[in-house]
This record gives sequence, C-alpha cells and structure tokens, in this order.
Amino acid sequence: MSHRIHRLAAGLALAGCAGFSHAAGFALIEQNASGLGNAYAGAAAVAQDASTVFFNPAGMTQLPDRQLVVAGHLIKAKAEFSGTVTPAIGGGDGGDAGGLAVVPNAYFAFRLTPQVHLGLGLNSPFGLKTEYDSNWIGRYQAIKSEVKTININPSIAYKFRETLSLGAGLNLQWVEATLTHRQPLPAPVPLVTIKGDDYGWGYNLGALWQLTPATRLGLSYRSEVDYTLEGTSSASDPVVGALNGPVTAAVTLPDSASLSLFHKLSPRWDLLADVTWTGWSDFDDLPIRGTVNKTTVENWEDILRYSLGATWHMSDQLSLRGGVAYDEAPVSDVYRTPRIPDGARTWVAVGGQYRLSRQSVLDFGYAHLFVNSPGLQSVDNGTTLNGSYDASVDILSAQLTLNF
Repeated sequence: MSHRIHRLAAGLALAGCAGFSHAAGFALIEQNASGLGNAYAGAAAVAQDASTVFFNPAGMTQLPDRQLVVAGHLIKAKAEFSGTVTPAIGGGDGGDAGGLAVVPNAYFAFRLTPQVHLGLGLNSPFGLKTEYDSNWIGRYQAIKSEVKTININPSIAYKFRETLSLGAGLNLQWVEATLTHRQPLPAPVPLVTIKGDDYGWGYNLGALWQLTPATRLGLSYRSEVDYTLEGTSSASDPVVGALNGPVTAAVTLPDSASLSLFHKLSPRWDLLADVTWTGWSDFDDLPIRGTVNKTTVENWEDILRYSLGATWHMSDQLSLRGGVAYDEAPVSDVYRTPRIPDGARTWVAVGGQYRLSRQSVLDFGYAHLFVNSPGLQSVDNGTTLNGSYDASVDILSAQLTLNF
C-alpha cells in the first residue's frame, strides 16, 4: 500500500498525458510541432514562432507584432514487459502498457512596444500513462498510472539592443493523478485506487544573443515546482476499510537548463544544436504522510539531452527538417518501477513547414524514439518483478501559426 502512494507522487511528478516519458526522464518536450522535425535541436535559440514562450521567452523579440500558435501531438508509446514474479502468483506479462494520447499546446505573443513583448502559453510539461492487464503478474505493484498537468505560462521579453534580449515567465501548474493496483489480501483481492491533485508555481528565464548576423545563442532555465499532493485511497471491496483514507505526498518537479545554437549556414540551410540538463537528483526520496507513513528512497540522477538538426529551405513556400537526439535515463534498473518503465532514448525525426500565405503557416513533424530495453528489479507488496521492456515511442505533430 505505502509503495502505491509513493507511485502516486512519482506519477504526479510525471504529470501530463499518456504514453510513457518522451524526454528527460518523464518530461514532455513536445511543446510545438515546428521543432519536432529537428528533434528540438536549437529550441532555445531558433525563436521561429510563439512557442518560444516555453523554450526561451527572450525569443519573442524575434517575432512579428502578433502571433497565435496552436499545435497537437499524437503520441503512441509501446511498453511490453517480459519476465518473472516471485513468488509466482499466475497471470500474463500485462500486454502493451503504453497507449495513444493527444497532447495539445497553444501560445500567443504580441509586441507591446518596440522593445517589450508579451506572451502566454498553455501546455503540459510532464506526462505519464501506463496501463497493464488487470490480472498480470505485476498486478500487486501497478495496473494503471495516469497523471495530467496543465501549465499556464504568462511571459515578458525585453530587447536591450539588437544583439541581446532577455525574457521571463511565470508557470502556474495543476496536476491530477489516478493510480490503481491490486492488494494481496484474501479474495476478492481488492482493486486499490489512489487519486490526488494539487497546484504549484514556478518561473522560467531566458536570454538570446545575436552573436553574428548568421548565429544566435540561446540560454534558458525552468525552475523547480513544489507540490504537496492531497488525495484519497479507496478499495473496491468496502470490507477492506484499512485501505480507505486521506494521503498526502510532497514532491518536487525538477528544474532544467538549455543551451542552444542556431546558425544560418546559407540562405537555404540552417544548422541547430542543443544540450539540456534536467535536475532529477531532486527526486531522491519521497516522504508519505496520512493513512500511510513511509519514506521511499528514489535515487534518481541528473541527466543530459543532446540534439542536432538541420533545416533546408527548399523554396519560398516549403522547408524540410531533420534531426537526431539522445536522452539519458535518470533511473537505474534497481529503482525503476512498472509504473515508470523509463529508459534512455535515441530520437530520429523529420518534418517541415509549408507557408500557406503571408499570415498563416503549417508545420508538421514525425519522430521515432528507440528506447534502450529498460530493465526491472522491482520489489513491492511482497512480490519481486524481474525482467525487461520492449519499448518505443512514435510522435506525429501538426501546428498552425497565424500572424496578424
């Protein structure tokens, strides 16, 4: 039971929509479609549309007077477990714990004065959803894990001179989680459901330097967000009253920092690069209070994400993009759980942009993520799961940008 609550807060730290994690542990980097084709290389420096509110608010000084961006992402995650459980309790391997999700984002930016730009973003920065067959061999550890976030991000940018802009934003976040598992008790072996939510806030900062007419350097930082989740635990069998009651869990979503480079190699070719650090070492333990009192050791580690990309401006109307990236995994086999079957990922991405008119632009992209077979040595609720996952992620995105 206590480890279930631990999974709740872990899940809440993973807020978002479906699939299992797609970048930086369980962060959702899918914050626009215009960057997907480059595997989000150069995201803090490219400043090509209003989604820069998320990646680097200083980039708003590169935009026209008013711009609206609306994007949507179809994310299909695959996570198939194979292994054993001790003691043997019967059941299958759980099927595909991944699923299909839709993740939307929207941004608006406008020029208030020649130097001051304002913006607003609506997105989901973290995400997780896994769901196994209800009677699989790991049912005492996890069945369903679903967490969502909504982030509202008002921002401001100031152009100090033609070569330097600074930006800042406020992040107002809401998280909600639903987690289930079966409790190893005499028949009917109740299904335990844990629900919780909370609000939190943080900030993001950015700087953009125009080093030469052809080269921009972007630096951005997103702060931690602290939560104290409040929720309830309930069992499908009302006789099991000890499993019913309030719970709380303190958790911190990690901070992150990105250094990006954009270079116009020629009128037809752009080169992009990026390195992003995420401070997952904040997720070192999890104190649970309420119906259950327990502190769980997590021992996650800080990680880096590396990406390279290129854009070919094929004509005045059509541009094509490509990119590769590598995400480190913050968790080892010993601390990995079936709720978060996270592993290191290698991205291969393609995409493009079609200019419908002077006022409207369509962006599209596709990425496949090769996940390095995450191993599992999870002990919980009197059972030990040993095995590994066959995992991957596919992402298809589209975006409409309107200038007015």
